[in-house]
Amino acid sequence: KERGENYKVDILEHIEDQTASLYSQGEFVDLCRGPHVPSTGRIGALKLLSSAGAYWRGDERNPMLQRIYGTSFPTQTELDAHLAKLEEIKRRDHRKLGKELDLITIQDEIGPGLVLWHPRGALIRLLIENFWREQHLQQGYELVYSPHVARLDLWKTSGHVDYYREYMFTPMKLEASEYQLKPMNCPFHIMIYKSHLRSYRDLPIRYGELGTVYRYERTGVLHGLLRVRGFTQDDAHLFCRPDQIEAEVSRVLDFTFFVLRTFGFSEFEVYLSTRPEKAVGSPEHWDQATVALEAALKGRGVAYQIDPGEGVFYGPKIDIKIKDVLGRAWQCSTVQIDFNNPERFGLAYTGEDGKTHRPIMIHRALMGSIERFFGILLEHYAGAFPTWLAPVQAMVLCITDKQRDYAEAVTAQIKAAGYRAEADLRNEKIGFKIREAEKAKIPFMLVVGDRETQAGTVSVRGRSGSNLGSLSVQAVIDLIRADVSQALRAQ
Repeated sequence: KERGENYKVDILEHIEDQTASLYSQGEFVDLCRGPHVPSTGRIGALKLLSSAGAYWRGDERNPMLQRIYGTSFPTQTELDAHLAKLEEIKRRDHRKLGKELDLITIQDEIGPGLVLWHPRGALIRLLIENFWREQHLQQGYELVYSPHVARLDLWKTSGHVDYYREYMFTPMKLEASEYQLKPMNCPFHIMIYKSHLRSYRDLPIRYGELGTVYRYERTGVLHGLLRVRGFTQDDAHLFCRPDQIEAEVSRVLDFTFFVLRTFGFSEFEVYLSTRPEKAVGSPEHWDQATVALEAALKGRGVAYQIDPGEGVFYGPKIDIKIKDVLGRAWQCSTVQIDFNNPERFGLAYTGEDGKTHRPIMIHRALMGSIERFFGILLEHYAGAFPTWLAPVQAMVLCITDKQRDYAEAVTAQIKAAGYRAEADLRNEKIGFKIREAEKAKIPFMLVVGDRETQAGTVSVRGRSGSNLGSLSVQAVIDLIRADVSQALRAQ
């Protein structure tokens, strides 16, 4: 404090460990977390990247400071490779692409962390959600809906008020009762389970919901679609007997990898998180659940790492990170065992012995949230979504007004076959129209002039610039169908 380093004092006061390390260089002394190179001679290349304003601890109520970003590498070659990767990350930034492709926006008039889905973005989201629903029904899930608010008492029972208050919006008072925007979907699924008497024969029960939740995140930590205040979780809650845990988790793992691979991800990092210091439930329950999770991973031949003490307070969990085309790992999927909520809500089923037993609850998300997953997909594909997800699969481009009617007829034929097509009928040069379609990442561009109109064909270009030649409209439909089928059949 004597040096006027109030922020460093604040850091020291929030360090959980009793010891802190310092770094000194001449008269300069600073806190250091490390690791550090043994000598500045090891730094072969250095680059200051940028500077930006940042609120202290990410809280907009605190002063804004200046944050300086920089990096260093042992060699200039390694630094150049890193800088090239940073440029590619900028090119793929989902916030930039979302605006350029007219998919999503976040506007000040609406509020930070709240997403507006534009027509093409909404269509991609619909395709993702329809795929999700279809697959869940095939997997034996029952789909449910729940309200966006509930009485505050529900969140007291669930423990959210005690354990999660900092991430919850301020309650609303209505007719002498307090209501809360939901931060999670689980209590609603619990109440659906609780609405009937259950037998051991009924289990497992699997409820799935694309449920929108609201969490208070400080403005300083919000980031496009990756960190928002209102988002839709691809949520599911499974209620099962203790002896069913391994089988249910194995099913979830198979389902998770199937879904992630369908969307084009093939590399994963898997973590098994075990009992933290502060936990509810008996050690026996924890051991049983952890063994079941580990057995499911081993049974499916999944390589994983143990993450000691990183389970949630109510049970152990499996976390799955996906790697994108740039090698970045993103946390998406999770499978969590819960001893806490069945106890809090008094859940029960009648066992084969005629006695009352407590079910085990499994929380499960495959994508994490639709918004975050969409943002990851957008960066992974740099906006060039695979044909089955592209909002417009074919764009018909007429060279002059004379081909207008034929262009509309081609568009109608493709749409009648069940595929997404649009016609660019503007009075613009064909080169301009092609560039516009390429910018929009349209998979197939169908150019029609006098020759194509007379022959009943189209001249086909791929979005990568490839020329596929002159094809009949039916051949183009078959091409789109093959592209879509291959993507959905590959898994």
